Amino acid sequence: MGRTLSIDEERFPLAAAFTISRGSKTEAAVLTCTVSEGENAGRGECVPYARYGETLDSVRAEIEAMREASGRGMTREALLDAMEPGAARNAIDCALWDLEAKSGAGRVAGRISPLPPRPLETAYTITLGTPEAMAAQARAQASRPLLKVKVGTEDDESRIRAVAEAAPRSRIILDANEGWSEENLARHLDIAARCRVALIEQPLPAGQDEALRGIARTVPVCADESVHTAHDLDRLTGLYDAVNIKLDKAGGLTAALVLSERARALGFKVMVGCMVGTSLAMAPAVLLAQGADFVDLDGPLLLARDRQPALRYEGSTVHPPESALWG
Repeated sequence: MGRTLSIDEERFPLAAAFTISRGSKTEAAVLTCTVSEGENAGRGECVPYARYGETLDSVRAEIEAMREASGRGMTREALLDAMEPGAARNAIDCALWDLEAKSGAGRVAGRISPLPPRPLETAYTITLGTPEAMAAQARAQASRPLLKVKVGTEDDESRIRAVAEAAPRSRIILDANEGWSEENLARHLDIAARCRVALIEQPLPAGQDEALRGIARTVPVCADESVHTAHDLDRLTGLYDAVNIKLDKAGGLTAALVLSERARALGFKVMVGCMVGTSLAMAPAVLLAQGADFVDLDGPLLLARDRQPALRYEGSTVHPPESALWG
């Protein structure tokens, strides 16, 4: 019996509006790809992202285009050559990993690392708002050890200071989502250094990375929108201190593992992040994030309801996935 491929569009309401410098949303709209063979089925979830020109319809069409190849038993390695990086390839790749595990190849965790997976500490996102609103969010989450703070406005200084004051024991990641400029970069780096910031994500628009060369900084800077696959790393060397690896950008766990290994070899710190999705999207990322310097896999914590079965979260600690969920 050959393989079959199916796609489901699902929507999960958020517990509160999720706002960044580019806009706001109140639900997570995801596509779930299921690849079945005999009695076994593997699943992968992706989150189309408009910043990269993706829509639910366009990503669905990309997945659909692989239906015939999937039916012929296309491997993950062949998938890398057949599709460009992005959400569509991620959904199929993760579904294939899951199918392999459920077909007797062994748990994914054991296949990618000799060490058993362990629980990880994830960042928790403070979404963009007024300084007062962001301080209120931070105060409510002040017991969490790591907060990721969305910035990228005309007045980030007041927001950074407000959050730092409201959560004095938390380390802070700033995520500018390409919202800073060469003109205000030095000022923002100075503010970050004064406010216990541990990492700054993508301060400048992708393509303007060269402005980071030679800039004195005490807070490490992490590439996000500027890095998708291992092919991007050479041009970022000397500009960034870390890279944010997301399965939806890399186009699946297979490519993300290559990216992580190459990044380490080049001396980058590694952050593993996510789009706002469910536990099915986070599960492979939790395995990828074993040993990462920073983990940002709080997507399910932002939902009003998660899919079942779900990952287990205890505060900011996320546990490895059970086989019933993925892998």
